[in-house]
Amino acid sequence: MTRPVPERLLLTPVDRDAVIRTHRLRTLGLGERADASFDNFDAFADRVAEVTDVPYSMVNFLDGERQFFAGLHTPTGTPRRPGPGSAAAGSSRSGRYVPLDRGYCPHVVVRRKALVLEDVRDYPRFAGNPVVDEIGIRSYLGAPLIDRTGVALGAVCAVDTVPRSWGRAGLDTIKSLARELVGHIDQREGVSTGI
Repeated sequence: MTRPVPERLLLTPVDRDAVIRTHRLRTLGLGERADASFDNFDAFADRVAEVTDVPYSMVNFLDGERQFFAGLHTPTGTPRRPGPGSAAAGSSRSGRYVPLDRGYCPHVVVRRKALVLEDVRDYPRFAGNPVVDEIGIRSYLGAPLIDRTGVALGAVCAVDTVPRSWGRAGLDTIKSLARELVGHIDQREGVSTGI
C-alpha cells in the first residue's frame, strides 16, 4: 500500500525553460502534430525496451503544458498509442499527450540530469505519482534529451512494473541512448554530428 504523500510533493517541478523548449520543439517540428518521424521514434522506443529489458519505454517531448509521446513501447497486446481515457493517456484527447503530473520525465527535463528510481515507492516525492497506481509503475530510468543548442527537449526512459536494480550499467545505457537519439534529432535538422 502506498503511503499518502503531501500534495506539495506531487507537484511537477518548476520549469523555467518551458517557453524556450516549446519554441525549440516547434522549430524542429516536434511535439505538435504527427509526421513520418514518429515511426522512427517508436522504433527507438522499441530498441530502448529491448536493450533495458522492460515492458514500457518512451521518448517524450515536453512543452509548457504537457508531455508528448513521440515514441512509445508497450507490452504486446496493449495499444501502442494509448487511447482516450486510458491510464497511460491520462484521458488525453489525442492519446499522444499526457499531463505533466503523470510520470517522471518532467523531473528529468527540469533537472537536466538522469533519474534512477529502483523502486518508486521508496521516494515520497515520486511514490504518489498517478502512474504508480494507474499503470503499476515501480521502477524508472530516464535521461534528458539535450540538443546541440543546450535545450532539454524531453526525455527517453525505461519503465518496469517491478522494482529493479538498474546499477551503473543501466544509468550508462540510458544516457548513451539519449545521446544517440539527440544525434538523430540533430541529423533531422541537417546538422553534422559525426555519428
